[in-house]
Amino acid sequence: TTAHSLLSFLSAQCCTAAFIILFFTRFWLVSALYAAWWFIDREKPRQGGRRIHILRNSIVWRYMRDYFPITLVKTAELDPRQNYLMGFHPHGVLAAGAFLNFCTEASGFSTLFPGITPHLMMLSLWFRIPFFRDYLMSGGLVSSDKESASYVLQKPEGGNVLAIIVGGAQEALDARPGSYTLLLKNRKGFVRLAIQNGTPLVPVFSFGENDLFEQVRNPKGSWLRQLQHRLQQIMGISLPLFHARGVFQYSFGLIPYRRPICTVVGKPIPVKRKQRPSKEEVDQVHQKYLNELSKLFEEHKAKYNIPEDRHLEFI
Repeated sequence: TTAHSLLSFLSAQCCTAAFIILFFTRFWLVSALYAAWWFIDREKPRQGGRRIHILRNSIVWRYMRDYFPITLVKTAELDPRQNYLMGFHPHGVLAAGAFLNFCTEASGFSTLFPGITPHLMMLSLWFRIPFFRDYLMSGGLVSSDKESASYVLQKPEGGNVLAIIVGGAQEALDARPGSYTLLLKNRKGFVRLAIQNGTPLVPVFSFGENDLFEQVRNPKGSWLRQLQHRLQQIMGISLPLFHARGVFQYSFGLIPYRRPICTVVGKPIPVKRKQRPSKEEVDQVHQKYLNELSKLFEEHKAKYNIPEDRHLEFI
């Protein structure tokens, strides 16, 4: 997704190049053995991934946290005997709050929510890249398909959170400072998933997520927006034209602004399990989710200098 996808794309290119080049050197056995391992391990991204705690706890992530800075706020307890589905909003350009809070321990997720293991969904295509797939799984990222989601949510011992950035790549095209527009009105797949698994829904709003970059104007109907939307349909990732600051100056560059992000985790919404929910049942739970997310935003917005007359807009 967006800037994060751009970084992922570059990293993936490097990993793929390394994998291929090694075949033509005296270290060819490394790639050969990895190819065999990759085949044996191919289902792992759909089976909860493989987190490596030493990487999740790396000091690098604490430096990244302090740059903005990023904080995680708990408003209700989560029962470690229960699994949860978190909806993360908004995507922003970078999805920095989602990554730092759920894929690292920089903001203290395990301390705030003891006994809970977070999993963040990411586009399945990134898990097809040699070496890179293992790096993604080390942080707790899992493949974004139904089998992967069900695997996490159906774990009988509980204590798992599946976090989904509901607005996805498309929502990033509306990410700019002062924007509170969420692509959520017709996104109901995550609600159906929660009902089918009887999993409580937890709304999460990341204040400041949209403030990290300026974006070139791309109103709906403009040629730029149409082009971006078309590319998103073809590639699965959106390409917002964003800018912020440079390394040694604040006028122009691609480094995000140093603006605080505060990710607030709301209280769980109980969901009654039903294998084949009707459209009306899905709509009912979806509306309840929208109401709880709006309530979370309204209760906390004053702390983050959001004007009283600003409200969430669902499109």
